[in-house]
Amino acid sequence: MHVRTLLRGLAVALTVSFALAGGHASAAPTTAEDSALAPRVLTYDASASAEFKAAVDRGAAIWNESVDGVELRPVAAGQRANIRILADNGWPRALTTTLGNGTVYIGRQAVVQGYDTVRISAHELGHILGLPDRKPGPCSSLMSGSSAGTACKNPYPNAAEKAEVEENFGGVFVGPAVAPRNVVTVD
Repeated sequence: MHVRTLLRGLAVALTVSFALAGGHASAAPTTAEDSALAPRVLTYDASASAEFKAAVDRGAAIWNESVDGVELRPVAAGQRANIRILADNGWPRALTTTLGNGTVYIGRQAVVQGYDTVRISAHELGHILGLPDRKPGPCSSLMSGSSAGTACKNPYPNAAEKAEVEENFGGVFVGPAVAPRNVVTVD
């Protein structure tokens, strides 16, 4: 959301500057501007994520704070979600059907072993956003997953991971994105 805020602020500043310089300024319709700068909205359904719902919501919020090209929102009642999130007793994994669509499993096995639930959630959502595992890897890499160890609590994507998601979703511009179909990533 940082780039959209900056661009809107710049547009307002230019309009005010032009008006102060004696010119006549009028605001352009915001619908074209907003649609060009709008993130691609993906909805997620965490209703079956059991005890991990708060961690899933926090993982989605972290992605929303970190990138501009895509926004993760909870699904509205009666709406079909792009991402389903389920809790189970296995290992965390993501089944990506297309970029931005799929199913995330928050596996209790990793939680029992001591892995952080918010990191797991953000990591698995990263797969849905098109990121692969980067193992082995340091704790500073969200997509290093379990290879960073149980002491790693970092749920934030690094600069390269953010840039890759921005590229996957066309930066700040809305448009179709394509990814491999039916990819299962087990972490």
